[in-house]
Amino acid sequence: MNRSLGVGYCGLVCALCSESEGCPGCKQGGCPKKDSCKNYLCCTQKGYSACHECAGFPCTDSILHKMRIRAFERFIARWGEEALLDCMERNERQGLVYHYPGGHVGDYDKPQSEEEIIALVLNGKEQSQL
Repeated sequence: MNRSLGVGYCGLVCALCSESEGCPGCKQGGCPKKDSCKNYLCCTQKGYSACHECAGFPCTDSILHKMRIRAFERFIARWGEEALLDCMERNERQGLVYHYPGGHVGDYDKPQSEEEIIALVLNGKEQSQL
């Protein structure tokens, strides 16, 4: 985990991304997809630090249609970005996988509700049925 990459505006955990080597992270303007990312464009144009600050959250025509991403953003709204990074770092040490090799899904995509995803983030493997 590279904590300095932080979390994207939408709730994606840039700190755990393995897709773009050398990327400084979304909020540093380094994501190669930023010019076509609705969440990046909206937050930077409106001055939001995260999508949950918008009255229209969660918009349905963006990456927020994915339950995992919405759950991460709701977590941030309640406990903050540093708490999310703390939990994700602990969970990674416990063996929970953010993205399986060669894909964009992982252990956080297995729960059936946002509440279950948030519980997995908060409690790690002790709550997991993985």
